[in-house]
Amino acid sequence: MSTITSEIQALGENFRGELIHPGEPTYDEHRKVWNGSIDRRPGLIARCTGVADIRSALAYARRTGGPVAVRGGGHSFPGHSTCDGGILIDLAPLKGIRVDPVRRTARAQAGVLLGELDRETQAFGLATPSGIVTHTGLAGLTLGGGIGWLMRKYGLSIDNLISVDMVTAEGELVIASEDVNADLFWGIRGGGGNFGIVTEFEFRLHPVGPIVYGGLVAWPMEQSPEFMRFYRDWITDVPDELTTAVIHRWLPALPTIPAELHGRPVVAVVVSYAGPVEEGEKVVAPLKAFAPSLLDTCTATPYLALQSMFDPSFPHGRWYYMRACDVGELTDDVIDIAAERGLAIDSPYTAYPIFHLGGAISRVPEDSTAFGGRSSGHTFNFVGATLGPEGFEQQREWVRDSWRAMEPHQSGVYVNFLTDEGTDRIRSAYGASTYDRLTELKRKYDPGNLFHLNQNIPPS
Repeated sequence: MSTITSEIQALGENFRGELIHPGEPTYDEHRKVWNGSIDRRPGLIARCTGVADIRSALAYARRTGGPVAVRGGGHSFPGHSTCDGGILIDLAPLKGIRVDPVRRTARAQAGVLLGELDRETQAFGLATPSGIVTHTGLAGLTLGGGIGWLMRKYGLSIDNLISVDMVTAEGELVIASEDVNADLFWGIRGGGGNFGIVTEFEFRLHPVGPIVYGGLVAWPMEQSPEFMRFYRDWITDVPDELTTAVIHRWLPALPTIPAELHGRPVVAVVVSYAGPVEEGEKVVAPLKAFAPSLLDTCTATPYLALQSMFDPSFPHGRWYYMRACDVGELTDDVIDIAAERGLAIDSPYTAYPIFHLGGAISRVPEDSTAFGGRSSGHTFNFVGATLGPEGFEQQREWVRDSWRAMEPHQSGVYVNFLTDEGTDRIRSAYGASTYDRLTELKRKYDPGNLFHLNQNIPPS
């Protein structure tokens, strides 16, 4: 019996979940991740049902020495949530959610998706800031920061994190909060999965919905330069309740969009107002008055519908490639580049949002969490996409050209929007002092760099 086979047999004796090997009927189903351009084959998939399974899987990984990938929702753009060879520790079965409507808190396990958490919290008219696609994993989104439609009012996901449970590389279960293991709590709020496997999150909740004001307003792409100059001036004094993102893309062929507009290149704004609907209508009125629009879906809408608005544009299995950057402000030069890159889009699946930051994000002290970029004004996210390999290289070049055009104006990058871009880009996501502090934390919690399939911060 080979060493690996005997180790797998030993793991199976102490494992309550499911161990899936190459060649088994469900192997291909469980090795796939959201980004269809990622095609990797783990040596073993361990679908964990609890902390004991995670500890057993990590013990196996330490003994065999292969790579370790950790999967929550599997949404990692560069495919860090899977690996070739080694072991994939799959947290998807961990779906527990407990909402306390009196304390306005929620506890959620690491396999929970954003839409699953929203559905439970909205039953009580509550929400915590999360992302923009409901099938994104809660764990990966949160550990990198967590931008979304509530961020200007209530901050990032990490700004609403109360505590976590985490299994270290050595298999120790630790708690981290402001009062317990405060150094670790600082680091996991933006430092990603570098320090261990977070098994459970506790969040602060806020009154949101169930009906909010939001939607999308779109104009012809040719109006982008004029519109973005208007938008830049308009957002200077909008209230924190309003979070927006400018998007350049072709309108998708969805039932909610008139057929005559399918494939029409547009510049659009997604609107989310975290306050009374009637106030949202007043705040957004100047935007609607900018010029006659091609499409206007802004209205009173269920918060759950707003949260899932982008889902059809980012389904599982498409081939995705992205590059991102932060900018301080929308200068005339930035606007002109943004408009030019929008007009260069030649795929119905390629798009890029420009998220408006500030508000509650910027009022959190820069050094209170590991997240970088609190002083940034906007985040650009260039996403090239195809249905499969055909045309993918062309869209990848559009992304690279767009990123290079914006490079002189960059002020950093959101770590969750990084691909495999090297240490310098990871440093730029955090800044030198935060990166050095994260390195010290890595030495403490994962000195052997077992958790290196991430935006990695080596211990030395």
